[in-house]
Amino acid sequence: MQFYKERILNAAQLKRLSEHKYSCTSASILDAWLQPWWCWLVSKTPLWLAPNLITILGLIVNIVTTLILVWYSPDARQDPPRWSCALCALGVFIYQSLDAIDGKQARRTGSQSPLGELFDHGCDSISTVFIALGACIAVKLGEYPTWMFFQCFSAMTLFYCAHWQAYVTGTLKMGRIDVTEAQYSIMGIHLVSAILGPSFWATQMPVVGLPWWVIVLLGCNTAFVLFCIDFFPTFRNRGCGKNGSTVAGTSILSPVIPFSLVVVPAFIIFQKSESNVYQHHPSLYIMAFGMVAAKVTNRLVVAHMTKSEMDYYDWSLLGPAMLFLNQYFNNALPEYYVLWLCTLWVCSDLIRYCGQICLEICDHLKIQLFRISPLASERPERAERPERPDRNVTSESERSDAEDTQPLINENSIS
Repeated sequence: MQFYKERILNAAQLKRLSEHKYSCTSASILDAWLQPWWCWLVSKTPLWLAPNLITILGLIVNIVTTLILVWYSPDARQDPPRWSCALCALGVFIYQSLDAIDGKQARRTGSQSPLGELFDHGCDSISTVFIALGACIAVKLGEYPTWMFFQCFSAMTLFYCAHWQAYVTGTLKMGRIDVTEAQYSIMGIHLVSAILGPSFWATQMPVVGLPWWVIVLLGCNTAFVLFCIDFFPTFRNRGCGKNGSTVAGTSILSPVIPFSLVVVPAFIIFQKSESNVYQHHPSLYIMAFGMVAAKVTNRLVVAHMTKSEMDYYDWSLLGPAMLFLNQYFNNALPEYYVLWLCTLWVCSDLIRYCGQICLEICDHLKIQLFRISPLASERPERAERPERPDRNVTSESERSDAEDTQPLINENSIS
């Protein structure tokens, strides 16, 4: 495991990535209802606006609005201002809407590429951490630190397992209650906190006598159970590779190791800390380990798209190792400072990795990350014709593509 590689992807991996065909099935309840809104929104989007730029703008909005919430309640036990909860709901809505139209914009401008899929999922892996953290602060779950830990890491685990399933089967599968439903539920949580105040969640329900935050946890855990019911048959049906292996020909259980190297140390450090570093600084702790989880998830997505084996170890794990070794040597340094050092390290390592991967792919495909090539932008009318997509998608996905393009054909005001 080299600290720095001049190139992360070799020629064979880049060739397989350029041949990658996106495959996704979705049975989401809300997606069908939101299609008109998404199609209208993309019809008003300038043709020069690159899909990846749309994605990153949404992510920045989501991160900034969540960090405002973190600023006012870093321990998730204080009442953040109601306007910050409303702002966070708006941030999630903007992110979700922009995330939904980036693929439509790519088809509309004829700028589809494997980089778009990788960039989209990479941003999603980061947003998952901030969306889960924002929801916990909105209901003041820091008063129950173990539950907050469980909910945030459950969100990271669900996202990782969805791509683990894609690595095994070759298809990203979305259930009836999935990402869109979760995002709109979290918007609802923020709006309730904005209207009634974050302390509302601690009040007792009539008749039942339980606080309202318990209902939120029950809803989250029900979604977790439903996902597991759909996820575990993946191992019974085996993978799509040779002899039931993954798309890369590796063991279908192999992805459990890299993610375990994130979750297990996070739990051990949380339990063994003498200064209760997690209880006093839960937001910082979750962001630190969340960025490590995002890095591991990004490596899984890259392994899927390049049909290559996923490395077990990563330099981002040096961040958790700092905390672990500091505890081993009886807190030679204050844990709070080590936690900050860990956070800075894992964030810089994630940015370095993502930036280098994107530049390598751009160089190989002869495209730009945040700009549409002139040839694509000059022929929008061709991109807007509802041709049969050349992707390996199910009939349900093909129907979604037709829904994406049809409103654009009838919209005369596109410019």
